[in-house]
Amino acid sequence: MKRLAVPGIATVVILALVALLVYGVASKDSSASSLDTAVKRGEHPVAPGATRALPALQGGGKLRLADYHGKVVVLNFWASWCAPCTAEAPLLERTQQQLGSQGTVLGATYNDVPGDSLGFEHKQHLTYPSGRDVGLKLAQDYNTHALPETFVIDRAGKVVAISRGQVSAGFLRDAVRKALAS
Repeated sequence: MKRLAVPGIATVVILALVALLVYGVASKDSSASSLDTAVKRGEHPVAPGATRALPALQGGGKLRLADYHGKVVVLNFWASWCAPCTAEAPLLERTQQQLGSQGTVLGATYNDVPGDSLGFEHKQHLTYPSGRDVGLKLAQDYNTHALPETFVIDRAGKVVAISRGQVSAGFLRDAVRKALAS
């Protein structure tokens, strides 16, 4: 009888774990995952966290998405320790130069030491503004858990494109074109 009890208990435990996993996946409908779904459907949802203030990495002050209303914003979550972030930095800087007065790339550091972030910006010759996402509040708004991630926001403050992973030149070109046309 003891032999039957162990497999029975193991089966119950496994079924309970599977049920918890299914419940967790089914109940996870954050605004960010619905953000991805909406953009995939061709909708342009309002960018979350527009009034959330990030301490500027350089020069003091605060950075807010809302401060760029009327301009295209390429919001990029990055860190100095992220190899794909290093690889995409030149593309983002080129995009910054191409946007000119029509918009900006806006960096948001993710779990990075400010001194390391500043060193990264200097080494990569980045001219666009970056803010420190203290407590990862803005990252939570966008459901960002892995780096890099980029969100292209049009002049009306709506998300038109999302890249969860390293961006390509084609993605940036097409996404910025879409944002400028919106």
